Amino acid sequence: MERLLFFIYLFEGKEAEYDKRHDELWPDMKQALTDSGWTNYTLFRNGTTVVGYCEAVPDVATAAKKMGATEVNARWQESFKDIIRNITDRNGNLLTYREMWHHD
Repeated sequence: MERLLFFIYLFEGKEAEYDKRHDELWPDMKQALTDSGWTNYTLFRNGTTVVGYCEAVPDVATAAKKMGATEVNARWQESFKDIIRNITDRNGNLLTYREMWHHD
């Protein structure tokens, strides 16, 4: 299992819609997350900044590859184009922080 912390930046004024879409998460999206290996998935939002934490089984690369191959992920990403301002760096990599310490 590998832990992941990531950041999403929303367009101003889209906060309520972002929250609403997660409140009404599509059942097939939830199933795809589980089937791809994403667990303990949590989003925190303060204004237009979202911080996400999740755990990937067996690791982030494998879970991301599985999720990326799903049709529901493509639909979900498309539906957020007018809400998410930025989620990647200039090289297209997810905006993340490196885990450097953990205590159970």
